[in-house]
Amino acid sequence: MRLDVIETASMVELDDVVDHACLGETTVNTDEWNGYNRIGKRQGRVHRTVDHSGPKWTWASDVDGDGVREVHCNTLEGLWTGVRNFLRPFRGVSKWFLAQYVAVFQWSYNLKGVTDEFLRVLLGIPTSTVFPP
Repeated sequence: MRLDVIETASMVELDDVVDHACLGETTVNTDEWNGYNRIGKRQGRVHRTVDHSGPKWTWASDVDGDGVREVHCNTLEGLWTGVRNFLRPFRGVSKWFLAQYVAVFQWSYNLKGVTDEFLRVLLGIPTSTVFPP
């Protein structure tokens, strides 16, 4: 998983993030915010959307009619909830350091297990140090 903090929510800046984060011909699932409109028009990407608004309140959609709702963006929305929960104990974070806080969250999220190496890095102990069993 990769998260980026960007200066503004403009199409141009978002295009740069998507261009650097995923390969061409990738399928990108988003909601219908207008800032995402150009994603499907660049580098052969497929852009699928889910409409969270209106009378239907759709959270996932079945675009190929096979009964499986394969287009959703709930995972990413849940990740940002995780970021908010991670930041909550700090009771406010300077925008100047937000990217570093998000990077720490990203690192911990992508870490699939607590290993000896993880603990050494976290505690600032050189990796060459050997602990007795």
